[in-house]
Amino acid sequence: MSKPIIGVIGGSGLYEIEGLTNITEVQIETPFGTPSDAYVTGMFNGVKMVFLPRHGRGHRILPSEVNYRANIYGMKTLGVQQIISVSAVGSMKEEIVPGHIVIPDQFFDRTQGKRASTFFGKGVVGHVQFADPVCSALSRRLADAAQAVGATVHRGGTYLCIEGPNFSTRAESNIYRGWGVDIIGMTNIPEARLAREAEICYGTVALATDYDCWHEGHEDVSVEAVIAIIQQNVSTARQIIQAAVQEIAAQWQSSDCNCAESLQYAIMTDKDLIPAQTRKDLAPLLDKYLGKVENR
Repeated sequence: MSKPIIGVIGGSGLYEIEGLTNITEVQIETPFGTPSDAYVTGMFNGVKMVFLPRHGRGHRILPSEVNYRANIYGMKTLGVQQIISVSAVGSMKEEIVPGHIVIPDQFFDRTQGKRASTFFGKGVVGHVQFADPVCSALSRRLADAAQAVGATVHRGGTYLCIEGPNFSTRAESNIYRGWGVDIIGMTNIPEARLAREAEICYGTVALATDYDCWHEGHEDVSVEAVIAIIQQNVSTARQIIQAAVQEIAAQWQSSDCNCAESLQYAIMTDKDLIPAQTRKDLAPLLDKYLGKVENR
């Protein structure tokens, strides 16, 4: 049984993966622009991994400035089949204490339309199913890994994605709480949508850093508080990734889920009507179903 290539997209505080060998940096230009940084490829205990810091090394890129399409497209061209997204989030539930880990299984999009959220357009129409936005098999293994390394982990939950970069007002925070969401962040949408279109399994390791600003018994969220918790938790995040990689490599089968067939019935446009440039740009996604285009 072959081992999958595993990608990690690091959020706030996670800018490298420890334990990689045979490290190579890969610069990729995509039809959608430049990714957040160079991809770092390497081997971890016999498993090929690809790492990308979402905000760039040195944390230079705002959540709404991240080129999500380029990031995911680059992962696709490097052969990545599973993406572990590591993200700092605020807790919207009393029981999700700062320092805990959440493996969400739903997203609620409150971004403001500034972010390109699909690879489709420019003459080709596609509609992927997104009712269950994460890979259940990958998420289960991430939760098992978190538990195995001694983290307090919450399985499932709804991640509310806001535009940022500002944190919520107190009124917003309390309204979001009333909606029943579990955590709040700024980056996993449209990342998860694009991973689904690219037929890559996607799961999130969410690091709870604060109680946003709804909790009367705790100070309002601040960068200082977030960084302090992240520094405490980043080693746990690395341990989770290392444990998860071994679990995925040992148990992964292509039949685990349907993520790799997400586009099977999604493409609506007659292939003969797709513009040549669009067809070329989307070759990593479309060739599997429409055949390779000669003389690209």
